[in-house]
Amino acid sequence: MGLMIDIKKQYKDFTLEVNFDNRGSRLGIIGASGSGKSMLLKCLAGIITPDEGKIILNGRPLFDSVQGINVKPQRRKIGYLFQNYALFPHMTVAENIGIGLPKADKDQMAKILKIMDRFHLTALSEKYPRQISGGQQQRVALARCMILEPEILLLDEPFSALDDHLKDHLQKEVMDYLSDFNGDVVLVSHSRDEIYRMSDSLMVMEHGKSSFMGTTHEAFKSPKYKYVAKLTGCKNFSDLEDDGTFYFAKSWGLQYPKTQFLDVPKYLGIRAHDFIVHHELIEMPSNRLLRGKVLRTVEDIFELTFYIKPLHPSVSEDAEVVFKIAKSKWENRKIPDALILEIPLEHLIPLYA
Repeated sequence: MGLMIDIKKQYKDFTLEVNFDNRGSRLGIIGASGSGKSMLLKCLAGIITPDEGKIILNGRPLFDSVQGINVKPQRRKIGYLFQNYALFPHMTVAENIGIGLPKADKDQMAKILKIMDRFHLTALSEKYPRQISGGQQQRVALARCMILEPEILLLDEPFSALDDHLKDHLQKEVMDYLSDFNGDVVLVSHSRDEIYRMSDSLMVMEHGKSSFMGTTHEAFKSPKYKYVAKLTGCKNFSDLEDDGTFYFAKSWGLQYPKTQFLDVPKYLGIRAHDFIVHHELIEMPSNRLLRGKVLRTVEDIFELTFYIKPLHPSVSEDAEVVFKIAKSKWENRKIPDALILEIPLEHLIPLYA
């Protein structure tokens, strides 16, 4: 049945106001720092009480301001993986995992042993958090959530405390653990890669409100809104000027026929990897070629990033285009003073706000 939430929480200079209905998918939540992502999770978990509204999980009301319902956190059947894992330092791995089980549960030890085996933690059962790695701590925290058989799992920046070289491995590991979890999953992250890999649907939060809700794939492919495009990694935008017959992309110096777009976009966007570089001038419609002066380059391990000033008299002095290319495709060429970039029309993103 999924998760339905419609709540409002007023702070001194910030209002959390969120309304969405998630039907059993893995929901990713992305937004700038301070947009209210973690605050929303705390409302779901019962750590923070909204001022008004309702939260319904699988048809069961967890919070309803009208009916006076506010289920205690420990009765919500919610697993919450905190950003810093929140393990008790004076407890062993086994004790941390079993902390939420009722003391009267006769099968307590059997449940702990079973889940430690599932999460490959048996050999660490008598260790303390300070004696195990960050990845192992994450597995302990996740096992502590799963032993309670939650209906929903909340993941708050689950990989932010880990070294880069561990993240890919642990993301796969967590996805494997979740593969047989039948409940909802809500993932909060700053990482576009994590959101893309681990969620089916996506909610973008902006200033405490949900500004976009849709499938993750569609949000990255056709974000529709400039704010969503930025958060999903688009680097290049241009305002559009309507001159009657054409739209003029002011930051690129290019014209596009109005018939190219179904609606009336306010901006155009293109991702840094979607250009095609040409090392000499070719015959092509002028609105598909952007000529630019190379201002600077940044070399990473596997790719080059070019910062380019479009060479068009109407483009402002501070206009800049970002182009990224894999080193393997650059073929060890020298860095030129200027570049010719093709903008494939199928990769143009019309944006409406």
